[in-house]
Amino acid sequence: MQTEDLNQDQPEKPTGFIRMKKFPFVMMLLLVVIISAGITAVAFLIGTQKAVNSSGGDRNEFQKLYAAFDSLKTSYFQELDEDKLINGAINGMVDALEDPYSDYMSVDEAKNFHQSISSSFEGIGAEIQEKEGSIVIVSPIKGSPAEKAGLKPNDKVVSVDGKSLQGMSSSEAVLLIRGEKGTKVELSILRPGVDDAMTVPIVRDTIPIETVYGEMLEDGIAKVQITSFSENTSNELVTKLNELQDQGMKGLILDLRQNPGGLLDQAVKISSLFVPKGEIIFQVEDRSGKREEYKSAGTKNPKIPLVVVIDKGSASASEILAGAVKEAANIPLVGEKSFGKGTVQRAQDFSDGSNMKFTTEKWLTPKGNWIHKKGITPDYEVALPEYATLPFINPDLELKLSMSSKEVKAAQQMLIAIGYNPGREDGFFDEHTKSAIEKFQSAEKLKADGVLTGQSTLVLMEKLREKLDKDDTQIKKAEEILKQEMGS
Repeated sequence: MQTEDLNQDQPEKPTGFIRMKKFPFVMMLLLVVIISAGITAVAFLIGTQKAVNSSGGDRNEFQKLYAAFDSLKTSYFQELDEDKLINGAINGMVDALEDPYSDYMSVDEAKNFHQSISSSFEGIGAEIQEKEGSIVIVSPIKGSPAEKAGLKPNDKVVSVDGKSLQGMSSSEAVLLIRGEKGTKVELSILRPGVDDAMTVPIVRDTIPIETVYGEMLEDGIAKVQITSFSENTSNELVTKLNELQDQGMKGLILDLRQNPGGLLDQAVKISSLFVPKGEIIFQVEDRSGKREEYKSAGTKNPKIPLVVVIDKGSASASEILAGAVKEAANIPLVGEKSFGKGTVQRAQDFSDGSNMKFTTEKWLTPKGNWIHKKGITPDYEVALPEYATLPFINPDLELKLSMSSKEVKAAQQMLIAIGYNPGREDGFFDEHTKSAIEKFQSAEKLKADGVLTGQSTLVLMEKLREKLDKDDTQIKKAEEILKQEMGS
């Protein structure tokens, strides 16, 4: 494998890939973070190497492939695009792996991919993966249009602007979903536990690049959320921790929920803040069973109690950090089982500009556990309130008297959650539902006509998000644990 001196100070290079200082082997471990649509498969990458030409014509296993190509070239009833045939053959080989993290990108797809990797980008802001022939949301990015529209982990994207995504790779889906700020895209979404697909219109925007958010709660407890692992995340975190310590931080909640991953070197640096020096952060195992261990540098360990919160949107690098603090530092995890991404990929560029990434190793936790497709189970399993899973309501719809629909049912449940009782939650819009909506609209200084549409719908969903922030059961449990530790 070709290597290079990966230096972070290379502004002319795409910033979506880390430029790390030399670690043995780790210097080539990378993570795809984000692309222009804010959507990509979550995948570890071991650098990018150039394809090596070999005299494949003398290899028996290729004779069948050459025979098929020659027959089509000489006898097909129309002129052929030879490049298209070759791309199809490579894509077929990769598809035959049945690995959602291995993918072939044509010249155009690879060009768009490389151009769009940056520290700021325009799109909807969500991470996806291809899973069993479908495109599935891994996690929306904090503050993104995808999050505001209510997209959630495990939502299946059925179509984009009416075009089916069935059988598409993640890179193919990206080309449909990405777009310029201010443009609109409509996703058809199937949510687990919901029978019917829902149409979710999203206006693309510039996706926020800040990855660390922190605040003081009460009793000296601080909460810091890491939304992804980007180039400056570890520096952002150290800065934020210093600020919070100046404000009297005595205990810390580290929130990794909805964090789809990012750059590996950042996960290693952040793990080293909390894992004692010399302890294993993670391991990598190749197909022969040979393992490499990667240990904590033990830099600037905060001497305060810590709890880490995860959920099913915590993936890849988030799981490395969660596994490291749990197994190597005995730090408790709270929340829901994580996503379960435990493989490593290599990216290979071909001379024509196309690209292939494929799985080469698996990564293991400090104690040798492989969390792939299983996730990491928290020490304290805590679910969010039921209303946290309510479906998105299209603000373009007009919900009014005498209607009956799943959107009306969702609206009734939202009203109940924020304190307006419609008298029923079966999906039928009656006078009591109208009255509850009028009271809500009056309280929010909206047109009080009892019709739920447009701004009224958007404000209703925003109030639900605010309610969830206030009644966050997972954060409350983390606070409870910290108070016990701080009091002991």
